[in-house]
Amino acid sequence: MQFTAAQIANLIGGRIEGNPESTINRIDKIEEATASSLCFLANPKYEEYLYSTKASVVIINEDRTLSAPVTCTLIRVKDAYASFAFLLKTYNQMVAGEGKTGIESPSYIAPDVQMGKDVYVGAFSYISKGCIIEDKVQIYPGCFIGENVVIKKHSILYPQAKIYHDCKIGVYTIIHAGVVIGSDGFGFAPQADGSYEKVPQMGNVVVEDYVEIGANTTIDRATMGSTKIGKGVKLDNLIQIAHNVEIGESSVIAAQTGISGSTKLGKNCMVGGQVGIVGHIHLADGTKINAQSGVSKSITQPNQAVTGSPAYDYKSSLKSQAIFRNLPNLGQKIKALEEELKLLKEQFLSSKI
Repeated sequence: MQFTAAQIANLIGGRIEGNPESTINRIDKIEEATASSLCFLANPKYEEYLYSTKASVVIINEDRTLSAPVTCTLIRVKDAYASFAFLLKTYNQMVAGEGKTGIESPSYIAPDVQMGKDVYVGAFSYISKGCIIEDKVQIYPGCFIGENVVIKKHSILYPQAKIYHDCKIGVYTIIHAGVVIGSDGFGFAPQADGSYEKVPQMGNVVVEDYVEIGANTTIDRATMGSTKIGKGVKLDNLIQIAHNVEIGESSVIAAQTGISGSTKLGKNCMVGGQVGIVGHIHLADGTKINAQSGVSKSITQPNQAVTGSPAYDYKSSLKSQAIFRNLPNLGQKIKALEEELKLLKEQFLSSKI
């Protein structure tokens, strides 16, 4: 498909600098673009490519000041990254259309399943009794849906996703390949003889609307009640969420993070990769956790940023790092002061004689 700069600008509400008839037929990274490419520039680290790119059209922030001439047509918007993301989503919808529909063979759907309109079920999928699959849900090949699961409108399960019994999935939710939702929580009671007795996990998992769950992420069912993933939450690949965890709406969590049982994250939290969070604590709204941090106690102040293991205030950690980097110089200064003090002491004692 081919578009003009004017058409793109109209779609994202941008202002054109250059030729409005410049045409694009592909989307590329700014450093790798060729003629007829559309790119965006949001990160200042890549600004140098703006002046050498071969792209026809580049989307940039409206407040960006140019330090050299450019050969491409610019579209200025308030937020280049958000505008580009919107374009990608729009293009993807145009290419995909309404998505697949129909039931492929072989697949199994229990007789009492309530199936909505325009549903797609891929081959080798299994949908158990008592399930409700609403309109335009897409279930790709090899998925398993346990008993009494509810999947609401427009949600997508990619290949080999597994949803255990009684779990609920909201509208427009995307569940990527290999995700497991509703497996047993890690509950074992120690016995007098040193063994462990399994504690039955009787709850479920509730995933609210507009959630995206990355490949091979696992979300355990609650011991009692529900493990809850709030509206608009975005989970990366390879995340472990334990039983009875609650994640507040619009929070984002990066890969290889593990959240222990019964911990509650507030709204709009941001968690970096490889973070470990202990169980039975609360994290306030807007908490930001740096990558590879270990959080061992509740964070009660909203919008606090923490880092380290055990995690503590991010700004304080930067000051500590600065001191640590200067330790060799400080050591030399202390040694010089000791020599000076020794000399002064010798001078003082000699004056007493």
